[in-house]
Amino acid sequence: MTPSARLSAAIEILGDLAERRRPVSDALKEWGQRNRFAGSKDRAAIASHVYDALRVKASASWIMGADTPRAILLGSLRQMRGFDAQTIADMCTGEGHAPAPLSDEEQMRLATATLDGAPDHVKGDYPEWLADDFASVFGADAVAEGRALAERASIDLRVNRLKGDREKSLKALAHLNAEVTPLSPIGLRLHVGADGRGPSLNAESSYMRGLVEIQDEGSQLAALIAAAKPGQQVLDFCAGGGGKTLALAAEMDNKGQIYATDNDGRRLMPIYPRLERANARNVQVRAPKGDKDVLADLVGRCDLVLVDAPCTGTGTWRRNPDAKWRTRPGALEQRIKEQDEVLESAERHVKVGGVLLYITCSVLKAENEDRIAAFLERHADFLPLDAAHMARRAGLEALATFASPHGAGLRLSPRVSGTDGFYIAALLRS
Repeated sequence: MTPSARLSAAIEILGDLAERRRPVSDALKEWGQRNRFAGSKDRAAIASHVYDALRVKASASWIMGADTPRAILLGSLRQMRGFDAQTIADMCTGEGHAPAPLSDEEQMRLATATLDGAPDHVKGDYPEWLADDFASVFGADAVAEGRALAERASIDLRVNRLKGDREKSLKALAHLNAEVTPLSPIGLRLHVGADGRGPSLNAESSYMRGLVEIQDEGSQLAALIAAAKPGQQVLDFCAGGGGKTLALAAEMDNKGQIYATDNDGRRLMPIYPRLERANARNVQVRAPKGDKDVLADLVGRCDLVLVDAPCTGTGTWRRNPDAKWRTRPGALEQRIKEQDEVLESAERHVKVGGVLLYITCSVLKAENEDRIAAFLERHADFLPLDAAHMARRAGLEALATFASPHGAGLRLSPRVSGTDGFYIAALLRS
């Protein structure tokens, strides 16, 4: 496929997303199945165009004066890739499978339109219904935080200490120009290219053999802040696919016991091959079994209970830009309800002197500091650890600079920490 034909395909997929409101991965997969002539490089390039368009959907629409799939795609070529009006015009010839030629209006807007006068949610490329939330959390930095969440994310890797150290991993991935992460002592970073595409790790032996795992630096820091120690009893209450479970196993050097569970057994299924590949041997998977309480024997026994709570995922918009436009206010209300419920279910497993660690990949105060404040009102036997204490007990004193200004815990975001957006709070049972 020609570069111009790829643009036409991206416009088609954006149209499908507008009509059917579904995950972009589903739309891309269906398009690929219908158009088997497209090679892997074509599909990757088309996906990159679609993701870029979704990152800057609001500002691209403002620039173009329209919110059609074509307008959003054309605007994104300028906003994300820095193409000038003539470069874009040269790609839109109408010949073959290229998009139709630019109209005079499109040419003019691509050449001269600005975001002057646009509201903050447009400048920051976040949904209008979240404008007040962003303003309350970030204040004058709301636009800058939104723009950072609209950027492309790097590919971060966590070194599996059960199989090697960071130096060994760095050498193994030198051909991919791997760098050390600035905050996590067990992280490596791979940068994406100008087209938004990164290297495929499925062809890398160090990844396939479990020397490294894909994990954003912020998620790595959340697991490190847990400060799990060898010999402890640890419950990963919302383990999902096991990313943090694996990190905890490495920190504990396979000593002690980790119990990994999730209320949705399907989300747990990927954990089994990952545990084997990582050589994590101190993990018991407790899959749900109907109405049976599979954690009854752990009540009041755990040194650490980690709650990676269900949330809106606003902190992961760099990786899931379609999610910010599909999420609605009702989803936030539902997540808040679920967060309160999961905290109530998890706290009974924390022993006296143990720690309840609450984590979200959200930047919204309603899902973070507000939930912890509400929990503490209900549970006088829990005390929040301040940010400096959290950082110190994990041996990561520099993280104290990310103390939340809105209450207990730490806040990470692409703008301030170069990671996905995360919130981490540690509560000690007295």
